[in-house]
Amino acid sequence: MIPLPKSLSTPHTVVIKTMATTSSIVPCYDRPTELKAFDQTKSGVKALADAGIREIPRIFVHQPDPLPKTSTPFEFPIIDLGSTDRASTVQKILEASETLGFFQVVNHGIPVPVMNEMLQGVRRFYDQDPEVKRRFYTRDPSRTVVYNSNFDLYSSPAANWRDTFYTSMDPSPPRPEDLPEVCRDIQIEYSNQVLKLGGVLFRLISEALKLNRNHLGDLDCDKGLVFAGHCYPACPQPDLTMGATKHTDDGFLTVLLQAEIGGLQILHDQQWVDVPPIPGALVVNIGDLLQMITNDKLRSVEHRVVANEKGPRVSVACFFRTSRAPSTKVYGPIKELVSDENPARYRETTVHEYIQYSSTKGLDGLPRLLHLKL
Repeated sequence: MIPLPKSLSTPHTVVIKTMATTSSIVPCYDRPTELKAFDQTKSGVKALADAGIREIPRIFVHQPDPLPKTSTPFEFPIIDLGSTDRASTVQKILEASETLGFFQVVNHGIPVPVMNEMLQGVRRFYDQDPEVKRRFYTRDPSRTVVYNSNFDLYSSPAANWRDTFYTSMDPSPPRPEDLPEVCRDIQIEYSNQVLKLGGVLFRLISEALKLNRNHLGDLDCDKGLVFAGHCYPACPQPDLTMGATKHTDDGFLTVLLQAEIGGLQILHDQQWVDVPPIPGALVVNIGDLLQMITNDKLRSVEHRVVANEKGPRVSVACFFRTSRAPSTKVYGPIKELVSDENPARYRETTVHEYIQYSSTKGLDGLPRLLHLKL
């Protein structure tokens, strides 16, 4: 068992009400020191859970969210990509992308055994001996594999109950020997499969926008893939923290593979709605850059992950965007989608500039796209 710093292992004595209540009482404390102590363990949240703590450290305590969870049944759109009625598929994608910003896809071409093995690969990574995992622990985004807890640990109002390892898999794939051995082969195979799926999705979305079916592909929206393996350990006080604070995704499109333990929620009509795990399905959501280039035609919707007493929950998010590599390609609202009646609502930017801004901003709960608003 990993020895925890005293500031993290000693139960705190403050009175903290749950996130469902109207207020929390957290006294002043030396937050920077506690953040550094946690980070220097290089073991993440999973080590805290494995140590059997019964109270979460103060750095993870969130302010209550005033928005309620929906109490009425919600029918989440499921789109069959194997349907022979392409016009119907395109229309369903358009409707979901305009309203919810999220949908699930089935018959998407990625074999279920590959999906299951990918989730097992992520579990194997986090189940490794801590000393093995520490070799990948870093806050240097230029590293091939970046493993840490909370990319915005030092800037966010409260830390999330989540660990992540991520790698840029396209357009410049890493050397296989640089990837974690326990999930190397399946990470490469799964990423290649998602890249193919991305091509299909961007063609369908192009058609939904009444553009040439290769329009978004010609803009390189389907080039660049960042692979992220998330771990949300079981949490002893899930009402006090979050698995992931509400946010939008900063890329063009996200493809999410989630395991059987739920937790993902989207914000719809000022209420939080569960995105149920469906065996064999993948969750697809619109990112900020796609909302921007479609001039708000499609929606990048806020979502979050709630903490859970069950766990660990694992998921794999694949983001269609280039990583932090500098680029000169400029993106702005597509000219076919703007007019005198519907003028451009955003200034132009490069992917690199927007991702740099997004990473510096962190998950602070405020819309990133305001940065580009005209």
